[in-house]
Amino acid sequence: MYLTNQKINMKSTISFLLMVAMLFVGCSKKDKNTKKLITIKGSDTMVHLMSSLTEGYMKKHPEAQLSVTGGGSGTGIAALINGTTDICASSRDMQQKEKDEALAKGINVVEKIIAYDGIAIIVHPENPINELTLSQIKDIYTGKIKNWKELGGPDQKISALSRESNSGTFVFFQEHVLLKENFDPSVKLMPASSAISQSISQDKWSIGYLGLGYAKNANVKIIKVKKDDKSPAITPDHNTVLDKSYPIARPLFLIFNGEPQGIMLNFLEFILSEEGQKIVEETGYITLK
Repeated sequence: MYLTNQKINMKSTISFLLMVAMLFVGCSKKDKNTKKLITIKGSDTMVHLMSSLTEGYMKKHPEAQLSVTGGGSGTGIAALINGTTDICASSRDMQQKEKDEALAKGINVVEKIIAYDGIAIIVHPENPINELTLSQIKDIYTGKIKNWKELGGPDQKISALSRESNSGTFVFFQEHVLLKENFDPSVKLMPASSAISQSISQDKWSIGYLGLGYAKNANVKIIKVKKDDKSPAITPDHNTVLDKSYPIARPLFLIFNGEPQGIMLNFLEFILSEEGQKIVEETGYITLK
């Protein structure tokens, strides 16, 4: 009798321990799913925007964890292809060779436009130049124009600043302003948008280009841009970017591996909502409408 009771007690104890273990595993899985860290990597132009959006989203969804880092659109795209980030933030469309590489690695690229941006041409606040044509900007960055006097300014050498080649802004600028010509070797490549704005705020005769969200918050002057000599000089803002009258405008993307689901879908829906688009506008970027 004693042995029988002992066996029953042992079975009960084992059953109880199994139930506890199953509950623990179930809670752990649930916690892991709800607390999963979603990583967003890519465009330096979009870091401030994505940080503001993730902050707004996590206030409404404290169970979610989202992390934002920069490094450039090219770096973010490479990370998505290599499986080291969940979402890529990119200020340019993916190149065909990148799409081919992604396909070869089983990555189903899905691009979603979340906002628009104007690339602002910036100079020091005391620079007397107020407007430039696309052709003049191209000539500065390809080395054909090297002195401000050639543009109606003082006899001062131009110091042209650019982002590095892993930047989506660099790629877009080279394709749409330089018309795929190479940058002149004298152009200084800077590691981040903040480095460009800081340098220009200190160097009276420098010129650079930035995403509009960065330029608005920097101690610099935004130059008006003309498509050609006969066109009006246009300042980048909400209306001129959306109606495409400002000639250096572009969409901003989030890139996923497959159609977003779960937290990533919920986050995307938040960005596209009225609340999310208000954050886009407040951070200096251009909303979808």
